[in-house]
Amino acid sequence: MSQIETSVNNLGLIFGDQLNADSALLQRLHPKKDTLWMAEVMAAQTHSSKARSGVCLSAMRHFRDTLKSNWSLDYTELTEGVTTFTQALSKAIERHRPNRLCAVLPGDQSVRNEIQQLADNYGLPIEWLGDSHFISRPGEFRQWLKGRKMPRMEHWYRYLRKDRGILMQTNGQPEGDQWNFDKANRKAFGKNGPGQMPPPLSFPPDAITKNVIADLKHACPTLPGHEPQAESLPWPVTPEQAQATLDDFITHRLPWFGDYQDAIWLGEPWLYHARLSSALNLKLLSPMQAIKAAENAYHTGKAPLNAVEGFVRQILGWREYVRGLYWSHRDLWQALTQTDDPGALNATADLPDFYWHGRTHMTCLRDALQPVLAHGYGHHIQRLMVTGLFALLWGVRPRQIHQWYGAMYVDAVDWVEVPNTLGMSQYADGGIVGSKPYIASGAYIDRMSNACQHCRYRPKLAVDNPAKNHQACPFTTLYWDFVARHEPLLAQNPRLGMQVKNWHRKTDTEKTAIRKQARWLHAHPEQL
Repeated sequence: MSQIETSVNNLGLIFGDQLNADSALLQRLHPKKDTLWMAEVMAAQTHSSKARSGVCLSAMRHFRDTLKSNWSLDYTELTEGVTTFTQALSKAIERHRPNRLCAVLPGDQSVRNEIQQLADNYGLPIEWLGDSHFISRPGEFRQWLKGRKMPRMEHWYRYLRKDRGILMQTNGQPEGDQWNFDKANRKAFGKNGPGQMPPPLSFPPDAITKNVIADLKHACPTLPGHEPQAESLPWPVTPEQAQATLDDFITHRLPWFGDYQDAIWLGEPWLYHARLSSALNLKLLSPMQAIKAAENAYHTGKAPLNAVEGFVRQILGWREYVRGLYWSHRDLWQALTQTDDPGALNATADLPDFYWHGRTHMTCLRDALQPVLAHGYGHHIQRLMVTGLFALLWGVRPRQIHQWYGAMYVDAVDWVEVPNTLGMSQYADGGIVGSKPYIASGAYIDRMSNACQHCRYRPKLAVDNPAKNHQACPFTTLYWDFVARHEPLLAQNPRLGMQVKNWHRKTDTEKTAIRKQARWLHAHPEQL
């Protein structure tokens, strides 16, 4: 071991997604007796994009600067060239010789395993604290889960609403006398699109953010995605900026969010969406802050109930639900993310290269990929029903699609990205998260967007002559090929059995042509 510089009681570990001043760790430790530790490591950047790393590291450094005046803080910057958390933390342990390590449960099981292994190697006890950022209490989801064969999100959502008194009437019934307004929240834009909207809030990069951009350019020049814009960034990196983003959403977007939360329009990546997920997942903003702001908008007549309920359901319902599932099924998730396990659908195809550069003739996919490459962003329908749908129909190996989503989106933390990607989007878990594979043909995209009007492909066509100018939509071809490949599974599902019957109604000639066209697509992804 290197020479010991100091000796402390507790060394408190703060991970990059734990930037909340009311953290259980800061409540547990003593500013005069204990030391905090934070580290930017190269290994975390090798699975990230320019946008994601820029937002995370800038937020970390801003948080560091708020701690320095009151705490003893050991902080490692990227330019120091430390490779892994193990390397960075080992050096800190040797410097400070703590009696104990203390940390809030990280959002990534592999990080927890790495830290636990290091603590064991040093013979140090480590105290894992529950994460007070979330609405559900430690152990609450596990208790709710007991005895449930089909633990669906809707039931968890209703339980939390009743228990926490969110959007509830005094008689114990939900506001509006119904729990879910999802059917009212599936509108598509008319032929003129969303119309004029206030521009999304952005933030000029300060000196800290500029230094992060420069450090990433020097230390990690090959990260995927586009360089961050020098004049403005769409993501908050401080609690004050996160609050401003929430205020902007409540005022300018929430009233229309419900109606159009599933709609897509070319060249409009933000639409009426909140852009709060990165701030929530980095813990710059508490989920209850966002929920209370939306609830207040309803009670003061500033936003309709369908919009407010839809927004609350995303945070109170879905966000809390997928985190509970992640920790309940973490061993399965690790097998899917760290090995070449093909998952429940036996998916073995490689992720097409255009996911990394965005060049494809499929207009809907190209339009969904561009904001991911530029800003690390796509709203939930673009993720589930465009980028995710194509990967599902293509049969991408779970580990590869997980690596892409985990790297490219600014809000990607393992606990939320893995269940959403490998469960909800790809059905690789066999139905832990979703009740069925979320499959659709090009007709769905045509109904929910204007993309097909500007595309070489025709959504109703599944087959054409590859030797001529392609017009058959790859989504539609691959959709029917997917139904054929997974017929036994889909036939048992009451929501998809009709599609199997529709496949059976096709002639043998049609079936053969579709399968042949699907094979051609897989052999020529660079031409799509």
